[in-house]
Amino acid sequence: MKSLARQKRIDRMKGADQVATRKAAGLLERSDGLPDTFWYQTKRRLLGPPLVNQDLGEQRLSKPLALGVLSPDGISSSAYGTEEILIVLVPAMGVAAFSLILPMTLVILFVMVLVLLSYREIVMVYIRPGGSYVVARENFGPRIAQVCAVALLIDYVVTVAVQVAAGTAAVASAFPGIGPYKLEICVGVVLLMCLGNLRGLKEAGRAFAVPTYLFAGSVILMIIVGLIREAFGNLPQYPHALPGTYGLGSGSAGLITGVMIFTLLRAFANGGASLTGIEAVSDAVGAFRPPEGRNARQVLMAEGAILGALVAGISWLAHATHATPYRLGYPTVLAQEAKLVFGHTFVGQALFYLVQAATMLILYTGGNTSFNGFPFLTSYVAGDSYLPRWLLKRGHRLVFSNAIILLTITSAALLIIKDADVNNLVPLYAIGVFTAFSMAGFGMARYHSRHRTPGWRRRMIINFSAGLMTAIVVGIFAVVKFTEGAWVVVVLFAVLVPALIRMNREYTAESEVLETISENQPPPPPHYSRRTTFVFVDGFDLATLAALRYARSMRPTSIRAVHFVIDSVRADKLREKWTRADRGVPLDFVDVSDRRLTRAAAELVEREVSDPGTHVTVVLPRRSYSALLGRLLHDRTADKIAAVVNRIPRSAATIIPYDVESRVRVLQERHAAKAAGLDAAPPDGAKPDGAQPDGKTPDAQAPLSESAAKARGLLRKKGPGDANGKRAAQAGQAGDAPSAAPGVTTIGSLTKPGRVTVEGRIRVVEIRPVERNSVLASEISDGTGSLTALFYGRSHIPGIVCGARVRFKGSVGIKDGHPVMINPAYELIFPAV
Repeated sequence: MKSLARQKRIDRMKGADQVATRKAAGLLERSDGLPDTFWYQTKRRLLGPPLVNQDLGEQRLSKPLALGVLSPDGISSSAYGTEEILIVLVPAMGVAAFSLILPMTLVILFVMVLVLLSYREIVMVYIRPGGSYVVARENFGPRIAQVCAVALLIDYVVTVAVQVAAGTAAVASAFPGIGPYKLEICVGVVLLMCLGNLRGLKEAGRAFAVPTYLFAGSVILMIIVGLIREAFGNLPQYPHALPGTYGLGSGSAGLITGVMIFTLLRAFANGGASLTGIEAVSDAVGAFRPPEGRNARQVLMAEGAILGALVAGISWLAHATHATPYRLGYPTVLAQEAKLVFGHTFVGQALFYLVQAATMLILYTGGNTSFNGFPFLTSYVAGDSYLPRWLLKRGHRLVFSNAIILLTITSAALLIIKDADVNNLVPLYAIGVFTAFSMAGFGMARYHSRHRTPGWRRRMIINFSAGLMTAIVVGIFAVVKFTEGAWVVVVLFAVLVPALIRMNREYTAESEVLETISENQPPPPPHYSRRTTFVFVDGFDLATLAALRYARSMRPTSIRAVHFVIDSVRADKLREKWTRADRGVPLDFVDVSDRRLTRAAAELVEREVSDPGTHVTVVLPRRSYSALLGRLLHDRTADKIAAVVNRIPRSAATIIPYDVESRVRVLQERHAAKAAGLDAAPPDGAKPDGAQPDGKTPDAQAPLSESAAKARGLLRKKGPGDANGKRAAQAGQAGDAPSAAPGVTTIGSLTKPGRVTVEGRIRVVEIRPVERNSVLASEISDGTGSLTALFYGRSHIPGIVCGARVRFKGSVGIKDGHPVMINPAYELIFPAV
C-alpha cells in the first residue's frame, strides 16, 4: 500500500509539473514583450501547440500490434505485384501469360523466402533502429554504407509515390468517375500525410494496425471464396481484349528466343515490387517488448507468411479469371478478381467495396510508413555527418520536420513527373529496395564470418545466398528496366554517393579545425598591448549609436569610427551631423574610389594589425528588417565585410543588429496614440521632445530583455514587481501553480530565510569559476517561481541536468529578492526524458 501511495504521489507531481510547464510556456507566448510572428501563429494553428522535450517517448509494441503497425508497407505490395507481372506478359505472351504467372510467382516467392531468412538473422543481432543501413555501416564502414543509405532514401521517396498512386487506383476501381483526377488526389493525400506527420502523427497507435488486418482478412476471404467457386466449376472468366486493357500478344515466337527471355526477366523485375517493405520490421526492433529480437523475428515470419499467401492467392485467381490489366491503371487486377469472385448480389457488392476500401487504407498507411522511416534514416546518416545537420533538428511537435518536408516535396514531384502511374514508378522502386537487401545480406555474412557464433556457417550461407540473389535482381533491374526509368536511379547512385562522402569530408575538415585545441594543453590567453576597435558607419542613426555603445563597453585602447566614402555629398552630411552631435569618438573618412568596400576594410585592418601586439575588433551596425522585405530593400554589406575581416589574423568582426521593424511599429503606435490624443512613450534609444539621442543617457542605454539578462547569469537582480514575479502572480491568479506535495514548499512563497524543502524541474545548469575552484549553479522552477542551488567545489553531479525533476532540502537565503540554497541535500524524483 505504501508503494502504491508513493507511486500515485509521484504520478500526481509529474502531471502537475507537466501542466505547469505547458502553462508557463503559454504565459511566455502571451508575453507582450515578445509577440508571436505571423508565421509562428500560422504554424501553431496548423500543427497545434508546441510539445516539450518531456513528451518525447516511445511505446513498446506487442506482437499483434507490431504486426499491424509495421507490416502495411510489405503486405500492401501484394495488391499490385501480380498486376505488374501481367502488364509485361500479356502483350508479349497472349493467353499463355495467365499460365506463366504461376511459375513466375513461385520464383518471386523463393526470393522472398531468402530475404526473410536473411532479415531473420538481422533482427536477432541488431536491435538498434536503422535496419540495413546499420548493418552495412557496422560491417563495411560508413563510406560503403552510403550506398545503402542512398538506396533506402530513394526507396522511401518512391514508396510514398507508389503506395499513394496504387491506393488512389483502388478508389478509382470502385468509383471510376474520380479516375481523371487521380494525380490531384495523390498530391492531396501526400500533403495530408505531411500535415499529419508534422503534427506528430505516430504509427504506434492501434488505429494503424486496422488496415493491415482488414486488408489481409478481406483478400484472404476473396481467395478462399474464389478457390471454392473454382472447385465447383462456377468461377467465370473475363473475356479477352476488353476495351482499355493491354492487348493480348500472339505468343507464337516461343519461349526460347532472346526476346522472350528478356520479357520474362522484365516480368520478374516488375513482380519484384511485391517484396518491398519487408525490411520495415528490422527498422523498429527496439520498439518491441522484450525479448526484442525474438519477438521481431516472429512478427517478421508472420508478415512473410501473410504476404506469401496473398501474392500466391492473387496470382492464382488471375490465372483462373484471366483478369487483364488496364492501361489507365484502373480497375486493378485485384478489383476485377473481387468483382468476379463475389458476384453482383448485394452481399457481393458490399464485399467488393470492402476489399477496395481495405486496399486503399493499407496502401495509404504503407505510404505513410515512409514518413516515419525517412526522417529517422536521414537523422542517422546526418548524425554520421553524411547529410546536412539540419536534418537532425526536431521541430514544433518533436518530429524531424525538415526531413518530412523534404520527403513531401520529392515524392509529390515524382508523382507529377510520372503522372501518378504505378507502372511508370515501379522501375524506380525495387532497384533501391533490392540494393538494401543485398548489402544487408552481405553485411550479415561478413558479421558471421568475423564473430563465428554457434551455427555461424549455416547463417553465413543463408545471408550470403540472400545477398547474392538480391544482387542478381538488382542487375536484372538495371538492365531490363534501364530505358524505362532505371537509368535515373543509376545516375542518382553515381551522383549522391560521392556527394554524401564529399559532404562528410567537409564536415570532418571543419571539425579538425575547430578541435585543434588540446584539452590537456590549452593555449595561453592572448596578451595584446593594444586593442583597437573600428566602428564602420554609413549613416548617423540609432543603429550607429547602438554600435558605439557596444564598442565602448569593450573598453578598448582606442575607438575609431570609419566611414568609407563612395558619395562625397553623403559624406559631407555625415560629417556635419557627427560634429554637431559630438560623440566623443573621432570619425575617419576613407576614400574608396573603386567602391570595393570589402577590400578597403581588409586593407585598413591589415595595416592596423601589422603591429604584432595589436588586436583589432570591427563593429558593424546592421539594420534588421523582416526577412522578405529586408532581402528586397537592403543588401548584406555588413556580412560581406565581416567574412573578410574574420580571415585576417588578430582581428574579429562583430555585427550589432538593430531591429528596425519593431521600431517602426513602435513609431506607428506612437503616432496613432498621439492622433487619439494620448501620450506615448518615445521609442527605445530616443529622447523625448525631439531631442538628439545621446548614447550616454539612460534612454539610449536600453535595458536588457529578460531572456538576455537570464543568459548573462543565473542570479538576476529582481524586485517585487519584476517580470518573474508578475508571471508568478498571474500563474497564481489563474490557478496555474501546481499543488505542492506534503512537506514541500512552493518556491513562489519563499520570502524570508529558513529551512525548507522544494521541488521543481531544472531549467538552467551553469559551471562558474571561483578563484581556483568551481561552483555548479542549478536553477529550478515549480511554476510559481525559481530558485538557484549552488554546489561549491563541484563541476558535475550525476542526474543534475536540464529537464530533470529534483527535490532540494536545506537552508534558503534571499539574495536580491531571489531564493538561493548553498550545497543543499538533493533527491532525483525522476530523470529527464
